[in-house]
Amino acid sequence: MILDLLFTFVIAFAMLFLMRKVARNIGLVDIPSGRKAHTGNIPLVGGVAICITIVHYIYSHPGMINHENLFMLCITALTAIGVLDDKYDLSVKFRIIVQTAISIVMIYFAGAQMQSLGNMFGIGDVILSWLGPVITVFAVIGCINAFNMVDGIDGLLGGLSIVTFGSIAILLSWSGEQKLSYLCILLVVTMIPYILMNLGLVGRKRKVFMGDAGSMMIGFTVIWLLIGASQNPGSPMIRPVTALWLIAVPLMDMVAIMIRRIKQKKSPFKPDREHLHHICQRIGCSPMQTLALICLIASIFSGIGMLGEVYNIPEYYMFYSFLVVFSLYLYALANYCKVINYIRCKLGLSEITIQQ
Repeated sequence: MILDLLFTFVIAFAMLFLMRKVARNIGLVDIPSGRKAHTGNIPLVGGVAICITIVHYIYSHPGMINHENLFMLCITALTAIGVLDDKYDLSVKFRIIVQTAISIVMIYFAGAQMQSLGNMFGIGDVILSWLGPVITVFAVIGCINAFNMVDGIDGLLGGLSIVTFGSIAILLSWSGEQKLSYLCILLVVTMIPYILMNLGLVGRKRKVFMGDAGSMMIGFTVIWLLIGASQNPGSPMIRPVTALWLIAVPLMDMVAIMIRRIKQKKSPFKPDREHLHHICQRIGCSPMQTLALICLIASIFSGIGMLGEVYNIPEYYMFYSFLVVFSLYLYALANYCKVINYIRCKLGLSEITIQQ
């Protein structure tokens, strides 16, 4: 097992180095602009390298995941569309159409869809019936875009992905689903070379970005695993409410941003600098401090979800607790200057003025 993981790690690293050269030759690079403060043209190949590594492993080790050929086809298609988006900046409408089509393929050819929300509201199991496919499409699009939107500073998407896949791996292993758990561990291993290069730890000149290709592929993989684990007929491996805690930070950040943009009568998909990582930096955190803080918060949320699963805490307790946390999150984002100065006051520090 250790040698297997080490070999996967080496392949992922090799793919990143190889794809960097390809990206520069074809112009698949991120150019600094108003919202992008990095230096130089950075290859957008993290997602491509991870996709190639995972597809290669699944293809050479059949039986790791149900409907493996369809899964490989879906993540390859999303990665390809992501590459086109990275290079040509495809319209939001086109991306949503593609994501919807992939969702429908997953539902009708893999049979993977939301069938029940469990006893999330305390009134008994909520069976979705004919609403299942519709909610599944929204869940897939939501998860893909949640992980896409959170990719705003070096290491963040990789770090949050490790938290999510690592948490899923633990829960799947605990429920006896060792093959899927191992796939999640492989996903974690493939993220590590990317994070090392993304943070410039192997040299600033070797820096790479994930790109939309990677964020879409990661978001889809997460929702595929969560639906498969929570909607397994007869004996789900995790409860649906647990999934909310495992992706809490990307999900909360996306919903909060969309609510704010809609209130401002803007497109919910219009880029801005109001994400959680932007706010953390605005209040004085360095990029590395921001990365560590957000990953810590995500780990705490995932830990809460896992504890709820292991100790079988009633689903409605977990759901309403999630809503309370989300409400506090919305309040904190809307009033972060007041919140920070309140904390500083309690610590005996002077107040600060934060530029909006």
